[in-house]
Amino acid sequence: MDSSLKSTALITGASSGIGAIYADRLANRGHNLILVARNRERLDSLAARITNDTGRSVEVIVADLNNRADLARVEQVLRTDATITVLVNNAGIAMFGDLANADPDRLESMIQLNVLAPTLLALAAIPGFVARGSGTLINISSVLALAPERFNGSYSGTKAYLLNLSLRLQQEVASKGVHVQVVLPGATRTAIWEKAGMDIATLPPSMLMDVDKMVDAALVGLDHGESVTIPSLPEIADWEAYEAARQNMIPKLSLRSPAVRYSVTAA
Repeated sequence: MDSSLKSTALITGASSGIGAIYADRLANRGHNLILVARNRERLDSLAARITNDTGRSVEVIVADLNNRADLARVEQVLRTDATITVLVNNAGIAMFGDLANADPDRLESMIQLNVLAPTLLALAAIPGFVARGSGTLINISSVLALAPERFNGSYSGTKAYLLNLSLRLQQEVASKGVHVQVVLPGATRTAIWEKAGMDIATLPPSMLMDVDKMVDAALVGLDHGESVTIPSLPEIADWEAYEAARQNMIPKLSLRSPAVRYSVTAA
């Protein structure tokens, strides 16, 4: 049997943008695909093109990951299909503006899609990866996880959640043959901006990365074994310094006594 038949990548939010480029790149790396998104027409078109170009097998699952029944269907695939070796948690939405002016329904939908869905999909995939001694989980976060002042706070909060989840998961499974990578793109040319109600033309061109360049850089980071990949960051030393400062604080964050600056002075 062709060994490539044993390697399948499941990609959420796969019908356009980052997800569609991941689909193309992973198929060209020899993976069969399971593409998950809401738009059947775009999924079918992408699947046909990739199969024609690469000869890979491509299955589509039309699912709204904000719908609990649809999400459960995808979870079941991850639990039962032993050929799945890669999960790309890419589906997500953004919000623009201040929290005080947010639409509560859209806020809830964003949190469910950006936080609950990737968590449950990771939970569905990781046990199988561990049992088989191999597998890759790629979570698409955002540089806004590190810069909440620059955009909508609730959106950056969901992306910070993915960063934290990924860091802990990698710690849990690294010794078991499983790799977790979290990707923190900067501003990328995708439809997420328009859907969030923001005109991408208002951003300086120097800030915007083309989606194919972003994904290609993220995959190089994966090949290098990175747990955290920030495609725009020129010097890895900046991330290492940030991480070293964070690690330095950890032993000091929970102590029996308050810091001296919080001491109560007797009258």
